[in-house]
Amino acid sequence: MALNKLLGRFTGNNNDDNEDNVDEYNEEALGGIAKKDNTMILLEPRAYSESQQIADYLKSNSSVVVNLRRVTPDQAKRIVDFLSGTIYAIGGDLQKLGGGIFLCTPNTVNVEGKITDDGLKGKESKQANKVKTQGQDEQQQEDDEFNW
Repeated sequence: MALNKLLGRFTGNNNDDNEDNVDEYNEEALGGIAKKDNTMILLEPRAYSESQQIADYLKSNSSVVVNLRRVTPDQAKRIVDFLSGTIYAIGGDLQKLGGGIFLCTPNTVNVEGKITDDGLKGKESKQANKVKTQGQDEQQQEDDEFNW
């Protein structure tokens, strides 16, 4: 691109269409995802094979929230491992938002603050004498499965 601009100065041909062609090529290579897109994608993969699609979104500078509650704990661990490698390669960030839910961001997105489980567990132990409903017990079991 820079070479084309330099040549354009000497030849009098200042055609910036080449940059547009490069952007179009990148968009096609990423399955129609615009490279400059600031989109947040919400995904619930059902199999490890969907990890590559998540990585493609990250490579296109989109942020992705991944809910791993629809896969087995073994598959969830494999997906997180794959995404960790992808995020390392692009210089991005991975944060756990809750039980089985992760925020994956490219290096073009700044995430401030952290969500910790410590505060929730402290409050929960103080309320141990209170009766939990069936739905809360099931939710706690799901959260415990993804406590890695």
